[in-house]
Amino acid sequence: MAVQVGILGATGAVGQRFIQLLDGHPTFEIAALTASESSAGQTYREAAKWRVETQIPDEIAAMEVGATTPDDVSDDVDLLFSSLPSGVAAEVEPQFLEAGYVISSNSSNDRMAEDVPLTIPEINPDHLGLIEVQRDNRGWDGALIKNPNCSTITMVPTLAALDEFGLERVDVTTLQAVSGAGYSGVTSMEIIDNAIPHIGGEAPKMETESRKLLGSFDGGELSLHDSTVNASCNRIPTLDGHLESLFVDLADEPTAEEAREAMREYPGVDLPSAPDQLIHVFGDEEMYRPQPRLDRERENGMQISAGGVEQTDSGIKYNCLAHNTIRGAAGASLLNGELLVEEGWI
Repeated sequence: MAVQVGILGATGAVGQRFIQLLDGHPTFEIAALTASESSAGQTYREAAKWRVETQIPDEIAAMEVGATTPDDVSDDVDLLFSSLPSGVAAEVEPQFLEAGYVISSNSSNDRMAEDVPLTIPEINPDHLGLIEVQRDNRGWDGALIKNPNCSTITMVPTLAALDEFGLERVDVTTLQAVSGAGYSGVTSMEIIDNAIPHIGGEAPKMETESRKLLGSFDGGELSLHDSTVNASCNRIPTLDGHLESLFVDLADEPTAEEAREAMREYPGVDLPSAPDQLIHVFGDEEMYRPQPRLDRERENGMQISAGGVEQTDSGIKYNCLAHNTIRGAAGASLLNGELLVEEGWI
């Protein structure tokens, strides 16, 4: 029997990615769509300006959009995916949680809360145990799980693979696509023939979320990873795909080939939306990869790419890439939803 799901904030850019990724999903069936009050009561076709690469499925186009309140979502819905702006989510998500809904959220609020799982299924599925702590602390009947920021999720799988060599320090510079700012986030006159060397609030997310994702959970409390992470975040005129350059200090001294092998062999998960191989690693013969236009769609946009791996005096330097609105947003929440089902939380 299909798991009935709803999408909070269904008309935005990430909400539309959810529609795209859920079309034909083997487990999930869309049963509810919500948006702002101005869109409530319209069909999805009327309310959404379709911005991703596929057409709206006919059955979804005809669905009525509801307001983003528990009263407008059926009790038959088993799981909610949230793509709300963080300010709205901070107010609205607790209402759904108190009403007993389970939420897999892409919104940034509460990611660093001590009792909220911040999860990448291939990296830290055991952190779902925080749900019990969360319910005890907050009195919710529902449960809240978050996926990380789109730039964080691009690098963390590679860092998890390198942690076997003793991860000590990370310095990362990002070249982030305009879609990461939302449909109206960067004007054409700002970004064409340009690069913007600061994205407000982005660096602190990378610096803290990565340490939580790589941290350890003892069944009752989560400890952050003891590495140091420094980030510089920049917007460039690519449509999709965040490219990042990393300098990683490691206690051991792996060769470039040992680092490549660790990333290449890092295990994935057996979930419907997961890539067959989590990290694709380019060799010395392809030092100019990964590139956004060539590599963002690997494994349906769910695979991380890494290349340009070289040894340094203190560790390894390399580049990595992920599709920011698929693996870095809607796809990440979708994968977390699949993990919730797999682990029996749904």
